[in-house]
Amino acid sequence: MEIIEGIVTVAPRLSNEHNVVAELLQRLLYSVIPQDWGIYQRLGVVLERSAGLYVPDLVVVPRARLREGPERRIAVHDTALVVEITSKSNGNHDRVTKLHGYAKAGAPPYLLLDSRRSGRPTAMLYGEPEHGTYRLLCTAEYGEG
Repeated sequence: MEIIEGIVTVAPRLSNEHNVVAELLQRLLYSVIPQDWGIYQRLGVVLERSAGLYVPDLVVVPRARLREGPERRIAVHDTALVVEITSKSNGNHDRVTKLHGYAKAGAPPYLLLDSRRSGRPTAMLYGEPEHGTYRLLCTAEYGEG
């Protein structure tokens, strides 16, 4: 369950393709993050300014930022990277609503993996949020560089 713009939504079941993309990215990220950081799937991220609760597909967090307890969530400012992988049924949430929500909350870099973007799977890295808007830092089609 997520709270997006004050509306409780239920995330769709993940496809095998979606899970494979998450797993491949997770393998790549482990080679570049510090040893005391973790990569967590489906960890709740609280956006304080909008009272939202997003559940990104992956979130990179210094392990020390995770708190003990049953809450299974973290404040957005404690994250180092949030990653969303579009799904057929809710891609616009990731492309528009969550992009704006993360930027408005001042979230760190936001990586959007969009396998349905104009027929060409594309990765887009957003950062430097200012006034509720991210700057697009780079884009690449899957498999490039």
